[in-house]
Amino acid sequence: MFTRAIVKKPCKNIVKGISTTGAEIPDYEKALAQHRDYILALKKCGLEITILEADENFPDSCFIEDIALLTPHCCIITNPGAASRKGEILGIKDILGQFYPNVEKIESPGTLEAGDVMMVGKHFCIGLSERTNKIGAEQMISILKKYGMSASTIILRKVLHLKTGLSYIEDNNLIACGEFLSIPEFKKFKILEIPETEAYAANCVWINGFVLIPKNYPVSKEIIKRAGYKTIELDVSEFRKLDGGLSCLSLRF
Repeated sequence: MFTRAIVKKPCKNIVKGISTTGAEIPDYEKALAQHRDYILALKKCGLEITILEADENFPDSCFIEDIALLTPHCCIITNPGAASRKGEILGIKDILGQFYPNVEKIESPGTLEAGDVMMVGKHFCIGLSERTNKIGAEQMISILKKYGMSASTIILRKVLHLKTGLSYIEDNNLIACGEFLSIPEFKKFKILEIPETEAYAANCVWINGFVLIPKNYPVSKEIIKRAGYKTIELDVSEFRKLDGGLSCLSLRF
């Protein structure tokens, strides 16, 4: 069960955020409204929210999940692989130190963004991507072992982050799409297959019995509901324009 979440408000410079397509520019006011709805959904799930103010120096900083991994035994500050995001970690140690006595860090030349890390109980799956390299993953594995946890790596071929196409929603249920459907490591799970036409919905978030899902993906919503979960739909269209999803917008612990 989760009790808290940390979020960071979108900044006006979100319009300059990283996008793999660059096809659409986010609407700042709309992003703010969607972010407020996201916070309300977290509260509905029973979480106490810490809201960090926007930072105009870092257009992508509302995607706070990428800069730290929070576990039951420690928190690990990452070293983002995107050069423009490296400064986002400044000051986060003081914030996380309020909640965690054990604060660790990924060091260069290792890079790691926590959007590439999926927690399954005491085990963590780490995606090797353009943002997370082998050195960063090895550091993460070493830290996790130090606290009695384990991890394994998976090479990503198409998606930006591991959790772009995967979401573990507890009770051995794994939402998966695309390249992840054929990975042997995941055969032990009950796979809830999301169709390619709704691939964006593969990034969802389990919180205390609820599953937050992006709005307007009816097939995915029905698949998750049939598996026995209560769903909360959220419009995150402006964050999608920057390759962001529901999990990216909070640190949950």
